[in-house]
Amino acid sequence: MVHFEHIEYLWLLLLVALAGVLWGVMSWRERRRLEEWGDRSMFGRLIPDRSPWRPAFKMALTLTGIALLIVSLSNPQFGTKIEKGKRSGSDIAICLDVSNSMMAEDIQPNRLERSKKVVTNLLSSLTGDRVSLVVYAGTSFIQMPLTNDYSATKLFLDQVSCDMIASQGTAIGDAIQKSMETFGYGDPDRKWEINKGRAIIVISDGENHEDDAVGAAREAAKQGIRVCTIGMGLPEGSPIPEYNPRGRTNNYKRDKNGSIIMTHLNEDMLRQIASAGNGTYLRASNAGSGLSDITSIIQGLEKEEMGEAVFSAYESRYIYPLAAALLCLLAEVILYERRNRKWKLFDEKNQ
Repeated sequence: MVHFEHIEYLWLLLLVALAGVLWGVMSWRERRRLEEWGDRSMFGRLIPDRSPWRPAFKMALTLTGIALLIVSLSNPQFGTKIEKGKRSGSDIAICLDVSNSMMAEDIQPNRLERSKKVVTNLLSSLTGDRVSLVVYAGTSFIQMPLTNDYSATKLFLDQVSCDMIASQGTAIGDAIQKSMETFGYGDPDRKWEINKGRAIIVISDGENHEDDAVGAAREAAKQGIRVCTIGMGLPEGSPIPEYNPRGRTNNYKRDKNGSIIMTHLNEDMLRQIASAGNGTYLRASNAGSGLSDITSIIQGLEKEEMGEAVFSAYESRYIYPLAAALLCLLAEVILYERRNRKWKLFDEKNQ
C-alpha cells in the first residue's frame, strides 16, 4: 500500500487537471476560429508544417511532468524496513481535578472539558515521554499508570468525569503524592533515585480544602520533581450547575442556607504550589500561549533511556516519479510543435 508523507501536496493535482481542461477549451476555440476562416482540407496546403497531434502531445508531456513532480514532492512511500533505536524521555504525571466545582461554566464549555483540551494539547507536544494520569477530588487515585501510548492516554482522558469520586473536595496534596507513586516513589520493590527527569502538572481551580498541597509540592521538589500548575476558571467566580440523568438543569448548587454556591479560581494557592515545586503557573484562559512555558520545562527535563525500540518505517520512493517527471519535461523540450522540414525533404529524396 502506498503511503504519502505529505499528502496535502496532492491537492495541487487539481490545479494540473484544471490547466489541462483550460488548454483543451482554448484549443477547441482556436480550431473553431480556423474552421470559420477556411475549409479544414485547406489547412494542409496553407500550413504544411502544422501537426495536428504534436501540440496536444507536448501539453500532455508538460502536465504529466508537473503532476509527477507534485507526486514526488509528496514523497510516496511503500515497503517497510525494520529499524532499531534507543528510546528516551521523561516521566510526566498529570493531576486532573474532578471536583464538582470543575463543572462551573466561567470558561467554555466548562472547567473540566477545558482541562481535557489542555491535556490533549499537551500530549501533542510530547515526543517519547511517559505520561500518567491521576484524578482527584476529596481523595485521589491513579487513573492510568506511566505509559508512552498517547492514544491510550486520550481514551482514559475521555472517561474522566466529575462523578468518578464520591468524596468531594479538592485534595491537591494527596494527588501530588499519588503522582510521585506513579514514578516509583515509596515503592519498597523499586530503588528510588533522585533525578531531574520528572514533572507533575496539576490542573485545578485551586480551591484546596483538604490538605497541605504546598508542603507536598515542596517534598516533590526535594526529590527532583518539578510541579507546575494550570488554573481553571476565573477569579470573579461562577455558580456550579446541577445535573440529573437527563443532563443539565436550570438550577445551581446551593448551600445549607439556600444560597447559590460560587466557586472562584484561587490563583494564589496555585502560584504557591508551583513556586514550592520549582515549576510555573498559568491560567487556562492563556493556555494557548502560556502552555509553551510548561512544554519548555518538560523539554528541559533530563531524559532517561527506556530501552530499545523496534519499529517499522516506510521507505521513500520519491526518486521514481521524479525521474519520470524529468524524462517527460525533457521529451517536451526536444519534441518540435511543427513537423521538421529537413526530415521531410530527406524522406522525399530517398523515395
